[in-house]
Amino acid sequence: MTIYGFLLSTLPVIFIGAFSYATSSNEIQKNVNSGKMQLIMQINSNVEQKLTTVNHTLNQVINSTVLKKAMNQPLTVNEFVMYDDLRSEIRHMQSFDTKLEDVVLINERHNWMIKNSGLYSFEQYAYYEQLSGLMQVPEGTTWVLNPSKWFYSEEAAGSEACAYSISLVKKLPTNGLEKYGLALANIPTCSLQELLDNKGDHFSNIMILDDQNRILLDQDQSLIGKPVAVSGIMPEQLDESSGQFTTAVEQNNYSVTYFRSELNGWTYLSTTSISAMTKESNKIGTYTLYVCLFMLLLSMLLAWIGSRRMYSPIQLLLNQIGERPTDIRKRKTNEFQAIGERVAHLFQSKTELEKEVHQHLQQVRTFFFMKAFQGTVKPSEISERLEQFGYSQQFKAWRTMAAITLQIDFPDHSRYSKNDLELLLFAVHNMLEELIPSDQRLAPIIMDQTIVTIIGSAEPDAEAFHNAKYAITEHLQQQITSYLNVQVSIGMSLPFSSFSSLPIAYREGLEALKHRIKLGEGIIIQYENVNEGKHYLNLNYPAHLENELMDAIKLADKDRSKELLRVFLQAVFAIELSPQEYQIPLARLLNNLLIIMQESGVSLTQIHPMKGSLLEELLELHTTAEIEDWFWTRVVYPMIKIFKDRQEAQYHNISEKIIDLVQHQYDTDLTLEECASRLHYNANYLSSVFRKETGYSFSEYLTIYRFQMAKRWLEDSEMPIKDIAAKLCYNNSQNFIRSFRKQEGMTPGQYRYKKRNG
Repeated sequence: MTIYGFLLSTLPVIFIGAFSYATSSNEIQKNVNSGKMQLIMQINSNVEQKLTTVNHTLNQVINSTVLKKAMNQPLTVNEFVMYDDLRSEIRHMQSFDTKLEDVVLINERHNWMIKNSGLYSFEQYAYYEQLSGLMQVPEGTTWVLNPSKWFYSEEAAGSEACAYSISLVKKLPTNGLEKYGLALANIPTCSLQELLDNKGDHFSNIMILDDQNRILLDQDQSLIGKPVAVSGIMPEQLDESSGQFTTAVEQNNYSVTYFRSELNGWTYLSTTSISAMTKESNKIGTYTLYVCLFMLLLSMLLAWIGSRRMYSPIQLLLNQIGERPTDIRKRKTNEFQAIGERVAHLFQSKTELEKEVHQHLQQVRTFFFMKAFQGTVKPSEISERLEQFGYSQQFKAWRTMAAITLQIDFPDHSRYSKNDLELLLFAVHNMLEELIPSDQRLAPIIMDQTIVTIIGSAEPDAEAFHNAKYAITEHLQQQITSYLNVQVSIGMSLPFSSFSSLPIAYREGLEALKHRIKLGEGIIIQYENVNEGKHYLNLNYPAHLENELMDAIKLADKDRSKELLRVFLQAVFAIELSPQEYQIPLARLLNNLLIIMQESGVSLTQIHPMKGSLLEELLELHTTAEIEDWFWTRVVYPMIKIFKDRQEAQYHNISEKIIDLVQHQYDTDLTLEECASRLHYNANYLSSVFRKETGYSFSEYLTIYRFQMAKRWLEDSEMPIKDIAAKLCYNNSQNFIRSFRKQEGMTPGQYRYKKRNG
């Protein structure tokens, strides 16, 4: 009801506005005059564009080498080559869409004249005196109104259709002190009259005057060539560069709007009958009233439809949450309250869901620590995952760490049995979390009937950390024995400073616990008392490095592959083994490389064309440098070249398809996502491939190609700048002009002028 009330309240305002508009003839006249000024300025722009084009092309003709040579010699019927060259220059001018009818070249000194119909003796031409009189026109670019019969005396067609022509007069030679020739480019006034047709209306007229206030163009062809005074307008009324005034013509009042061109002094006028405008105002008022009523009814209809559409999502939402309108009415509430209640319930469910997610997060964290202790997590991932699980502070602050492994002992006199192990491990796990502050440990986990955690300290002093570590474990053992009446043994690893040493520390803790066989149960033993205090030797195969190496080979990353191969071999040879034992990880690496090659469809002969066994070649090598060089030159690098060739062929094919789409659809709203959809690739992948192949992003390449097309149109066509902007998918011409200036350092109009005027 609020929408309807608003619309009804605006009805009196609409009526008053319609009546006011229908009765205010002064306002109508003001608006019409403003529109007429814009119209004649548009006509002025169109006319001057054609005149400027004619002037430009005629300048090219009179400055051509052919005409300069012809001006210094007589022309006869025998000078066919020279005549043909001059005719070619003239035909080139007439190929432009400028309404140009004829181009006349006159050489008074050598007595010849050339025009469309051929070569003439100038002194014997019928209008010799009149054309010779044009030698008296001022220097520079001069437009003169001449009778068409001066130029079409032999061609009856055309002279009858248009009595006058507008001639651009140039004196020749252009660089000489003595002028003895003329170049005239003639445009029939009837041709330019097309620019005025359909520009006015049934109660207004548009005309063009030359700098002598003679009528050049008018809807009444009989007035062309006559002074403007014959139309009822006095020349002294046109003394300003532009303006508006009211005058009486044949006892009727007319509103006159005029504008004088700075290019050639022509005046563009629009005369409008005031009585006709006033008569039309009543019709306009009536039409306005009908339109306002129609808009009011349409607005009410749209408001009704809109309210229905607005309620439709609410109804759909109610159906989705299981609420029925009858139930809502029974509860004496409304739809929004019902939705609010259900949203509140959803928030409660969200809280419960967050609790479940938190529990799952703990499970994910436990799984990660299990993998880390087993050595199946890449060292580069450990720091990232620790920060994700909220251990960023420990990761940055800890300088010294150690692993603690705890196992439950079951002596003969214990009241617990093996069946109680799971429950006891859970209880000890919880006690460990409570007894060791969270900022001094990672989350404890249960692995293979062993509770494992990492304790750390920001204290770099080894002795202080040793004492703190022993105090923690002793207090932990005492509390567990006191509260649970169960005996536990604790193993401690050697101190370490990098989280990448987690697998070694875990193994050291387990190795320390194995000494219960000799030392008995309920002990705390440190790994520094075992193995002469040296770190546990981790003989695990560096699988994570191998995986990274395989990925780099598939991506044809030469530098990274070479670096990873070097790091992998360093990790293998860093372990103290016998020469025969080193053959095992090397043979495993070779075997896995051959498997990757086979799975990728690469034949063994492509990397090893010679007969013989690669494994036998490998086993014959004796130094680490030879082994690294052999792996690189005989296996890894040949595989990289094969993958590189495949990759470049695919990249080149993809880039060519994208370029083809740009060249055929640059004038549409083409996007990288649309290209990806058509080519069935991921957009980010296409972006990286295209930049690698072309050196440009997709948007940069599309913009450059569009500017190339814009420059071609500016050079070779008369297409308006606003049409070029629309064709290149710009929202408006101003955005296009700003982009063009930023790209080229000049506006499109300046670029077009520069290319055409040298």
